[in-house]
Amino acid sequence: MCANNASSKPSRLPEWLRIKLPDSRSYSRTRSLLASARLHTVCQSAKCPNIYECFSRDTATFMILGNTCTRCCAFCNVDSVQGRGQEAKSRPEPVDPGEPARVAAAARELGLAHVVVTSVTRDDLTDGGASQFAAVCRALKQEPGVESVELLVPDFQGDVAALDLVLAEQPSVLNHNLETVPRLYGAIRRGADYQRSLALLKHAADAGAAAKSGLMVGLGESDEELRRVLGDMAQAGCAMVTLGQYLAPSRRHPWPDRFVEPGQFERYAEWAKEEGIPHVASAPLVRSSYKAENISPCRG
Repeated sequence: MCANNASSKPSRLPEWLRIKLPDSRSYSRTRSLLASARLHTVCQSAKCPNIYECFSRDTATFMILGNTCTRCCAFCNVDSVQGRGQEAKSRPEPVDPGEPARVAAAARELGLAHVVVTSVTRDDLTDGGASQFAAVCRALKQEPGVESVELLVPDFQGDVAALDLVLAEQPSVLNHNLETVPRLYGAIRRGADYQRSLALLKHAADAGAAAKSGLMVGLGESDEELRRVLGDMAQAGCAMVTLGQYLAPSRRHPWPDRFVEPGQFERYAEWAKEEGIPHVASAPLVRSSYKAENISPCRG
């Protein structure tokens, strides 16, 4: 799957990727609040390495439209109808009309000013879940304490009308992750299309949205390929980009091809800015929604 064979891959996590668990009552409070509200988070479902830190800061990335994805990306831990992550599910959950209100209430309870919302991919829905994203965005924007809303959307199978349904709600940030270089899409991001994702970002930027995207490194890409993708992001109109180290969420997932040192992430940030992307977060443990408010041009 990756450029190197299994025997040449690094076997242990380097020191800079080791997570120190905080001792925080806020972590338990956040977890309990989300459970009582019957809300999913990508933090939990994707086994994000930053979950302890973020939950301890009373923040989380809401994941709408259930907890079962209709695709089967090799890097992801979220349950799939195709059986990656946990056991295969027969079908995704029905769309929950009460979910937008619960997301807004949870954001209010947590005191979130910048709210990030993502979803599983729902290719089974006519609009790919766009109407639910729109409803959640509307509900959040009615909350007095919410200053900005960031939506991390799937590709809606290239349906521009679905994307426009989301953009009509004027989210502060429209995020869609390219994830990896185009050569690796068949192995890593099955069901997705690199040019389709670029077109989504360009359409969002052309519509006046603050477009954002993210990449993982360590999946078998070269630095040269990575820089070309940063150039493509800039050409598509991305104002923000995140770059972080891919980490296997379980033994059933591909092991990283390499562990990139922190200094190289600093060079990646320089490359992105040289390509014309003004807002960049690049470090080993950066994820697309990690401290998202810090690189959003919508908040000072």
